[in-house]
Amino acid sequence: MKAHEGMYIDGAWRPAAGAEVIEVVNPADEQVIATVPAGTAADVDAAVRAARAALPGWSATAPADRAARLAALGDALAARREEIAATVTAELGSPLAFSRSVSADLPVAVTRSMVELLATHEFSERIGRSVVHHEPVGVVGAITPWNYPLHQITAKVVPALAAGCPVVLKPAENTPLVARIFAEAVHACGFPAGVFNLVTGLGTVAGQALAEHEGVDLVSFTGSTAVGKGIAATAAGSVRRVALELGGKSASVVLPGADLTRAVKAGVANVMANSGQTCSAWTRLLVHADVYDEAVALAATAAAKYVPGDPAADGTRLGPLVSARQRDRVRGYIERGVAEGARLVAGGPQAPEGLDRGFYVRPTVLADVKPDMTVAQEEIFGPVLCVLRYEDEEEALRIANGTVYGLAGAVWCDDEERAVAFARRMETGQVDINGGRFNPRAPFGGWKQSGVGRELGPHGLAEFLQTKSLQF
Repeated sequence: MKAHEGMYIDGAWRPAAGAEVIEVVNPADEQVIATVPAGTAADVDAAVRAARAALPGWSATAPADRAARLAALGDALAARREEIAATVTAELGSPLAFSRSVSADLPVAVTRSMVELLATHEFSERIGRSVVHHEPVGVVGAITPWNYPLHQITAKVVPALAAGCPVVLKPAENTPLVARIFAEAVHACGFPAGVFNLVTGLGTVAGQALAEHEGVDLVSFTGSTAVGKGIAATAAGSVRRVALELGGKSASVVLPGADLTRAVKAGVANVMANSGQTCSAWTRLLVHADVYDEAVALAATAAAKYVPGDPAADGTRLGPLVSARQRDRVRGYIERGVAEGARLVAGGPQAPEGLDRGFYVRPTVLADVKPDMTVAQEEIFGPVLCVLRYEDEEEALRIANGTVYGLAGAVWCDDEERAVAFARRMETGQVDINGGRFNPRAPFGGWKQSGVGRELGPHGLAEFLQTKSLQF
């Protein structure tokens, strides 16, 4: 076990204000692998003060200079690829291959995409007799989740820095180790003191202090809808901006004529990725009644191929969940689904065979799920797929739109024009057509209670800018 010390504040590692620490647990074997300081309001205050002091200089820096720093940061992260992947696997439990491609490579791609954007982005525009300037919003408080720990850091911190905003980052307490690697990379790239600051700590302490701090101009938060509502309420009291990326209950709609086998296999893979700990996962599979039984059988067969195991071992496709609390929560949802009338066709709430230690959950498929069941309405955040039937496209649309969420979704059809027409009617921020791949340059974010604002690409950069009009 390694005891990490200090917070990264004002360009240096400095002792924490208090003596409390957070234990980081490996979810595969339940062993404590490290400790980090448990930050307090005093640590947050010091970090925000450093960021405010850095604001005038950093906001005045030319976009090309900011791009050069971020390019170096992308290279620094790429050089530590294996260390990042191993760290995320150890603290989150995602399989090593997944950690390499998503937790290590994707953040580099996001960082480099922002560098490219800075080369062409116009920070001012002429509108008639006015010149409109797009200026940094100010100090950003970034509160990130544990499920994609480095990707979510880069999705917030990199565009904020690109916009000219200093940042105070509070990463999730379950996965703080990769955040320290990020801070080390920032330091190695020579960013000015105070431009980036890291405070580790509990969400209820350090996170709350950051959300409430009057020196923060914008709070960018990714996490549960319940916590997001609290942050929005806090920000409203002082009329500060927020960007919220919250929960999801996304639907994958298989329209008549689609390649059923491909759609179902892709849907199962989507839900099992990262052990289902993905806010945008297609956790509801909607299938026409004529092919429903076939779809359920295909889903059960596909899920059986995701055998839980050691995430550090080659070939493992399904690792543990991040914590005992999360494991118990997901198992509880499976039990409730069955109690409400869903039919268990794969998996279940019992511990996987041969895995007595670790926070594992069986890959689970629930059939005969009704739209009003708890498992069809609430975010489970585990490897659990709900299969629902529909009679016609209008019913499919009502079911797809029939939750408080609207983050992502998918449509499958042999007629692309028909698929696009259906997708346009879905109340959600992002829809994949026939397996369309994730685009780190396209905006990501939700409708309804899935959030406010967008991340990635020019829309993500715009979140950290405010407008000023000069009239002539």
